[in-house]
Amino acid sequence: MFKKIAALSAAAVLGAGLMTGCGATAATDTGYSAENPLVLTLAHGLSETHTVHIAMTQFAEEVNEKTNGRIQVKIFPNGQLGSENENLEQLQAGVIAMTKVSAPGLATYNEAYNAFGLPYIFEDTQDFYHVMDSQEMQDFFLSTGEDGFVTLTYYTSGARSFYTKDRAIRTPADLKGLKIRVQDMKSQTDMMSYLGGIPVAMSYGDVYTSLQTGIIDGTENNETALTTGKHGEVCKVYSVDQHAMIPDVLIMSEKVWKTISPEDQQILLEAAHDSTDAHKIMWDTAVEEAVKEAQETMGVTFVYDVDKQAFRDATQPMIKAYEEQYPGVKSLLDTVEAARGEE
Repeated sequence: MFKKIAALSAAAVLGAGLMTGCGATAATDTGYSAENPLVLTLAHGLSETHTVHIAMTQFAEEVNEKTNGRIQVKIFPNGQLGSENENLEQLQAGVIAMTKVSAPGLATYNEAYNAFGLPYIFEDTQDFYHVMDSQEMQDFFLSTGEDGFVTLTYYTSGARSFYTKDRAIRTPADLKGLKIRVQDMKSQTDMMSYLGGIPVAMSYGDVYTSLQTGIIDGTENNETALTTGKHGEVCKVYSVDQHAMIPDVLIMSEKVWKTISPEDQQILLEAAHDSTDAHKIMWDTAVEEAVKEAQETMGVTFVYDVDKQAFRDATQPMIKAYEEQYPGVKSLLDTVEAARGEE
């Protein structure tokens, strides 16, 4: 069940020459129809072949169908309207209605989102789905209106593990002295420091060349990066430590959300949830295909005898430090535990 949120006063949203909200004046008198629809601009940086883009396309189609064309989601992929950070700024300003971001990227606006970048906060994939699909998490997602956005749903981006040119990473000691690329997030650079490696923050597009030239010794990501990013051409050892499960999230401007009636808000939430369920299946298939291709055509070895408890022990002080520094992180981790306790 999705929580219903009362719609408040309306706002028209214009930006990038695109109308993202039109004629909505009150929750009970929206003023939009199939002939004069509410057009919601959804901007993101992924390609049209990415599983998340495909899932969001399903979301858009279901919203159109269930509202009989009164609400239409217009998707702009491939960074057409700017980078992820630029899209976030546009959404905060009400220029665009929706975007997809990596969850820790929202920590600038709500510190609790730092929690999603922490290592080993989920026990495994089943636990990740159980917690993320819970009512407790849904309530949290819809509680951030004062921060300028609400989260409609999440999409898995798998479990992140370390991989290098030729060295297995079975314990944190194996990372000592290695230059490892991480995402440009405080949680990721802090994690590498706790594990004994040397964090090198850089954009994803620079990773392949940096691996080739030795600027970095390895990196960390899910299995699909081996094939879609061609990293398996350089890195031949993938150690399945699964240190982080960092979701993507589909968010909507609170300014736009408030223009939509409770009934249509419910439609948006249900369509978003359905797209998440569809994405889970697509993601599992993508990972299976990536592992097979990496093994059979790239010669990548997958190392499964990893001491995950050693990694958990090494990063536990980091989690405690984040809980002390960010009360919102402590609150969200309590929410995770509460959701985990449900049958």
